[in-house]
Amino acid sequence: MGKKRFLGLIVFAALVFTTMALKAQDVEFFEPFNVYTDKNARGNHFAPSGWMGDYSDVSFNDSWKESPHSGATCIKIAYSPNVSQGARWTGMYWQNPPNNWGDRKGGFDLTGAKKLSFWARGEKGGERIEEVKIGGLSGTYPDSDTASIGPIILTKDWQQYIIGLEGIDLSYISGGFCWSTNIDVNPEGATFYFDDMRYE
Repeated sequence: MGKKRFLGLIVFAALVFTTMALKAQDVEFFEPFNVYTDKNARGNHFAPSGWMGDYSDVSFNDSWKESPHSGATCIKIAYSPNVSQGARWTGMYWQNPPNNWGDRKGGFDLTGAKKLSFWARGEKGGERIEEVKIGGLSGTYPDSDTASIGPIILTKDWQQYIIGLEGIDLSYISGGFCWSTNIDVNPEGATFYFDDMRYE
């Protein structure tokens, strides 16, 4: 083998290795992608628009200023078990664009995220959220996958919760965050708070 050909093969191998290393770095690096940090924060994504079940029994305030986990505001949700729509359960989705149940394009490519983290607490402690999840919207433009945790029993103090996203197809997510609960596990209703919801 000639010296020039040998050197050429070395250069080619180095270029291939460098390209593979850069691609690996791209997969490993993921800039935090916020769902909510503060009311009207520029880095927020998705809209709290997907009301479900007994939606009339829920009051929602994403400008609550009393004792947020961080920043100036947090989200306050109060559930009254009046069964107004006859469902006996309720919940809501953060969607992109607003009110998108999979009938419109709007999914984010969140490939590279390893987890969704959020902070939550209850007004009294003992409040139960049956499920918190990401993805799961169907329709013409469905989410690429879903992941969830629950049930969650809240305390009066802020606690961090994690939804692991390893192995989840995050290439198209319109349903960025979702919670649900019901009258059977909260017969007297429940008031709870969310803050600092982000993909990492």
